[in-house]
Amino acid sequence: MSHTQFKTIGIIGRVRNPGVKETLHALIHYLSDLKINFFIDQETADAIDEKKLPRLNREALAKECDLVIVVGGDGSLLHAAHVLVNHETPMLGINRGSLGFLTDIHPTEFEKIRVILEGKYSLEKRFLLTATVEYQKKIIGTDDALNEVALIPDAVPHMIEFEIYIDNQFVCSQNSDGLIIATPTGSTAYALSAGGPILHPQLDAIALIPMFPHTLTSRPIVIEGKSEIKIILSPQNKTSPRLTCDGKNYFTVTPGSHIKIAKKPKQLHLIHPLDYHYYETLRSKLHWGTKLNYSE
Repeated sequence: MSHTQFKTIGIIGRVRNPGVKETLHALIHYLSDLKINFFIDQETADAIDEKKLPRLNREALAKECDLVIVVGGDGSLLHAAHVLVNHETPMLGINRGSLGFLTDIHPTEFEKIRVILEGKYSLEKRFLLTATVEYQKKIIGTDDALNEVALIPDAVPHMIEFEIYIDNQFVCSQNSDGLIIATPTGSTAYALSAGGPILHPQLDAIALIPMFPHTLTSRPIVIEGKSEIKIILSPQNKTSPRLTCDGKNYFTVTPGSHIKIAKKPKQLHLIHPLDYHYYETLRSKLHWGTKLNYSE
């Protein structure tokens, strides 16, 4: 599919990953040889000791660039997504991590970048969730999640008692280690290890996965993406669990608190090369069976 060409590129990398520094230098040389206008994220430039390159802080990078290339694993892309989504700046991932569900380009495939810059790529939009914690009608905190919002115990695991409402309709009460509310993007992350279903990224759906529920009849449920979820923490809980978005920061959730979760209006714009196939990614990352090649 042909689109408009990308003129100004942003570069972000998390240098703590092995090989990221080397790939960043190679990418900078590649874009320079193509005479492409680019800026490097300030933090990234400091980490790779590039003082002469044009640099911008992450917020400015998101505003000024037509495309941002993220070098690293899915965690790096997740980290960058939280800033880029507010400007709906398209992003492309070069995979230097282990899993790579979101980062498509291999470090040896820079030729694919040139083709993408020329406007030959596919664009996929992924939605995020916004979670808000309220206690006694006061907002304690709010954050976004590309993968999942998770209600988890504090330092010591214990059962958490809460009620779940969807679009103001009571669904159930639950006694469990917690609850994961996952987007299709997050369905192959933390939610998968908790026994949740894999949701195709184009589905407008949200999965709710109980963590070690007290009753065996508690099962994951998949609901409409436009649904509003409310979790009311029982005032009877003896301790305060945590609410975390994409595993980064967390809020302490006092017993009696209300947690509201709904789709964020702005979406993440993810760029894929034209030869990207979602099922091939699943097959290689999850080690599913390959084609049997039956004879005709």
